Parts: sequence; C-alpha cells; structure tokens
Amino acid sequence: MPERLGPPRDTPLFGRVALVGLGLIGSSIARATQRLKLAGTLVAIDNSEAVVARVRDLGIADEATTDVAAGVKDADLVILCVPVGACGAVAEAMGPSLKPGCIVSDVGSVKTSVINQVQPHLPAGVHLVPAHPVAGTEHSGPDAGFATLFFNRWCILTPPEGADEAAVARVNAFWQTLGSKVEVMTAQHHDLVLAITSHVPHLIAYNIVGTAADLETVTQGEVIKFSAGGFRDFTRIAASDPTMWRDIFLHNKEAVLEMLGRLNEDIALLARAIRWGEGDKLFDLFTRTRAIRRGIISEGQETAEPDFGRRREGQ
Repeated sequence: MPERLGPPRDTPLFGRVALVGLGLIGSSIARATQRLKLAGTLVAIDNSEAVVARVRDLGIADEATTDVAAGVKDADLVILCVPVGACGAVAEAMGPSLKPGCIVSDVGSVKTSVINQVQPHLPAGVHLVPAHPVAGTEHSGPDAGFATLFFNRWCILTPPEGADEAAVARVNAFWQTLGSKVEVMTAQHHDLVLAITSHVPHLIAYNIVGTAADLETVTQGEVIKFSAGGFRDFTRIAASDPTMWRDIFLHNKEAVLEMLGRLNEDIALLARAIRWGEGDKLFDLFTRTRAIRRGIISEGQETAEPDFGRRREGQ
C-alpha cells in the first residue's frame, strides 16, 4: 500500500500514550504514532520479556515495560492491543493507576464483551472509547507492524451510552490522523456486522483447511502441492493468530451463531440447486456476489491486481 500518511504534527495529540500489547496492531500503532508525532511520550507494555526486548531493539517506543500498572501511570491515552479475552484482566491490573481524564480504548474485533469486561474496572473520571481498526494481516509480533497498516481502512468507534463527547472526538482524531476512515455505531450493531464480514469467514477458512488436512484419501503433501487460488487464499486467513481468534469466537458467540445459522440455510439451498441442476439459481447468486467483490474494490478496500497484489517469487 502506498505510504500516504501526512506530515508529523507540530504538537502531539496526547502527552503520554500507552500501548498494551505489541503484536501486529500494537506495533503498527507505535510506528505510526512515532512517525506522525502523535504522542509526547510513547510507552509500550507487554507481558512478554522477549517482546519488550524486541520493542527496545526496534526503537518503536520511548519506554518499554512488562509492568502494566507502572506503564499506564500518567497516560492520557491507553490502547489495549491484547486478545479480547484478556481485556478484563488487563483493565483490573491497570485500573488503580489510571489518572482522571485518561482515555482507555482498544482494538478488539468484538465490542460488547470488551465494554462489559473493561468498564467495571475504570475509576471515576476515566473515559472508555472502544475502537476497532478493520485492518490486519496474517502475521503477528512486533516485527510484523508497519506504519501505514491503517491507511484508507475503516476504524469503528463504539462509545458506550453517556460517553464523554470530547474523549470520543479525540480518539476519532487519533485514528483519522493514522489514515483511517472513522465510523461510529453501537457495540451490538458492530458485533453483528463483523460476525458476517470477518468472524464467520475466518471460521469457514479454519474449517476448510482443517477438513483438507483430515482427509484420509488425500495426503497433506498433495493439498499443499496442488492448492489452487481459492484454497491458497483460505490458508492465508487460516494462518491468523489462534489465540486472538479463539477469543473472538467465544466473546461474540451469539452473533456468530446467528450468522452461522443463516449460512447453513443458504448452503442447504445451494446444495439443492447443485443436486437438481438448477443452473439459473447458481448463476444468479454468482452474479450478485461478483457485484459485491467489485464494490469492495471500488471502495478502495482491496486491489484488483492479480493474486490480490501479491508478487510471485522472482517478480
């Protein structure tokens, strides 16, 4: 993706920003925050000594620590970049150290659960503004991040009822400066939308790749050797972080199960059309879905280049 981030700010948006969790998303935020000078001081917090050491080696934060309580002290903005299932424990550990006026946000793909986990542990005067940058790759760890990950991607804010408007506006400005397009919606609506656009597709990818690996009449070597484009692209999705996706499915179970029920019904109709040779129904469906794909490209959320813009070896 072209690097089109704006110039560094003359004055930072926040005096002190603390990032909890330095995987793909956290390290990308760190790099973009440094490049754009969005923070006077940037603190990286991770429970892994190895990750903290790597962050220091990479120089993508001003400070790095495994102590979440010490790391968030005096922070104006804290962003949780940990798996959804860990948000409650992190909030409990850091809650007493948060100063009044601090904004707590996150990057999780599930929002209702995050609000329910985090909000009870925040002291009075601390503002919760959950966020979900709809961006990522199948890679993880502090080395996987890059500053332009969020450029031209959507970031969804889901402030709880009664959220401080000024705090919401500051988080909005933060993500827009990172290059994101920002939309605000309720946590419940977010979880339903993401169940069909992200969560169920990942579940299908994990299932298809797992089924292929379990086939007794087809060797794993053959599956790898003869992978056509469709299966190959499923494997890209299925390579995503297993801890993160385990937590997403467990913490958005109602919406995911609702979408899976609808999917099962539609698959049954497809099976019937194939069994009875109803080609017109198949053609109509494929025509409608092709239009969706073209719409995604026209919105700038994907490239029309062959192989999704991936370069083959030697090119």
